[in-house]
Amino acid sequence: MRVALVCPYSLTIPGGVQTQVLGLARALRALGCDAWVLGPCDGAPPDAGVIPLGRSIPFSSNGSVAPVAPDAACVARTLRALPALGPDVVHLHEPLVPGPTLAALLTSERPIVGTFHRHGPSRIYTALRPWARWAAGRLDLRCAVSVDALATARAALGGEYTVVPNGVELDRFTRASPWPTEGPTILFLGRHEPRKGLAVLLEAFARLPKESRLWVAGQGPETRSLRRRFAAQGGVEWLGRIGEEEKVSRLLGAHVYAAPSLHGESFGVVLLEAMAAGTPVVASDLYAYRLVARAGLDALLVPSGDPAALALSLEQVLGDQALAATLAEAGRARAAQFSMASVARRYLSLYEELLSAGAGRPPQISRLKPARILAGWPPG
Repeated sequence: MRVALVCPYSLTIPGGVQTQVLGLARALRALGCDAWVLGPCDGAPPDAGVIPLGRSIPFSSNGSVAPVAPDAACVARTLRALPALGPDVVHLHEPLVPGPTLAALLTSERPIVGTFHRHGPSRIYTALRPWARWAAGRLDLRCAVSVDALATARAALGGEYTVVPNGVELDRFTRASPWPTEGPTILFLGRHEPRKGLAVLLEAFARLPKESRLWVAGQGPETRSLRRRFAAQGGVEWLGRIGEEEKVSRLLGAHVYAAPSLHGESFGVVLLEAMAAGTPVVASDLYAYRLVARAGLDALLVPSGDPAALALSLEQVLGDQALAATLAEAGRARAAQFSMASVARRYLSLYEELLSAGAGRPPQISRLKPARILAGWPPG
């Protein structure tokens, strides 16, 4: 079976959806599926099975910035690449994001699966609700990565959804070596924006013993202001944007992973990655994180936005080797329940069901020149 997985976000810029799409493709290949990934790339494709569709532009979305490619050139490349690839199934991640996924949704004659990752309101869903519902009706199967993502999609688009959780590639953490550390070390991964809670973590870190270390990976609109604000604080290493190999190595080397997000999370993939690495997790007590980490068993969960509570839990894990070992062992077992291999097997069975049912249809807008009507999106 040949499957085309289409991602609307730049595959060379770190992000949760991008990580899931690339990981799912690798897991499908391991099952004997001929899986290809199509998406924007702002550099060399990150994987041999990637078909690059052009460069991205930043677009503000859900309290973050998404690297999308809604331009006519990228749409045109998509419309050429998909028929040439000849997939049996087209799997769109965030199918209504203007650019490659929306172009594929509106034109593909093959069975189409759409996976919805988003949690939170969408300007496109709101501004174009009747049209968005019509476009979503072209999906032969709708999936969502969590109950929160399902609720967001259903409220805006209606329809029925199958929940297929995100996954983690366990073998990546058995092949890598830990990054060396010089003391009790906390790791933060994520975009430096208000909803990720980095400022809360930095305030909490100031309360920890002086020998503690904090690795801050990523960058964003708050990077410069936070570095100025906490310039006098020792023990913080600002890493900037790091690659996947270094991320895995840092997760293996850290003594605690901190996820201080305030809101806007649909699924705790990074928590799963930390647990797969055997690194104890301290995270905000958000519903999305509780889907992954069970409080007091797989991780310590603290009230979001509370530096004192965060500092207390971080100090507990750093200072109590027995607690750290218990969390690490439970975390590994929990991560194994979300293996990418199991996610790939679930999707493969859904693909086979669609093909057996004879899903797919002629394009409904073949006369509307989609490369032209999609150019210039998304709306403001």
